[in-house]
Amino acid sequence: MIANLEIRPIEPGDEQNWRRLWKAYLAFYETTLPEDIYTLTFSRLTSGEAHEYAGLLAVLNGKPVGLAHFLFHRSCWHRNSICYLQDLFADPDVRGQGIGRALIGAVYARANAERAGDVYWMTQEFNATARTLYDRIAEKTPFIVYQKTF
Repeated sequence: MIANLEIRPIEPGDEQNWRRLWKAYLAFYETTLPEDIYTLTFSRLTSGEAHEYAGLLAVLNGKPVGLAHFLFHRSCWHRNSICYLQDLFADPDVRGQGIGRALIGAVYARANAERAGDVYWMTQEFNATARTLYDRIAEKTPFIVYQKTF
């Protein structure tokens, strides 16, 4: 456990800090999004509605330093829902301190409380730093992702 680290749900008053973190996350993947997507995504993350995305913030010494976005959804392979961890990010200046592990642990705890069958996520092959963590806390699957964008 990291001293002075709090993992908590994203709240409506967190928008400015969330935007800072999510923009940095998107920059890592060399992408940007239009303003309406930021507004829509934050609204979804804070809606509290069933079957909507949820978000967590990692707050270290009072400063938000990481985020996770996740979604529970049905699966044809399980009785209960499963959990998709879509986005995970820690500020570069706090990497290696366990922020990512703590955020994933909090998602695991939520999934366990919801009796989810699985927690799964994707990352890009070049993301070696994150994959070092992922290889320790989950199993790499043999699946390959295909996508068609419209």
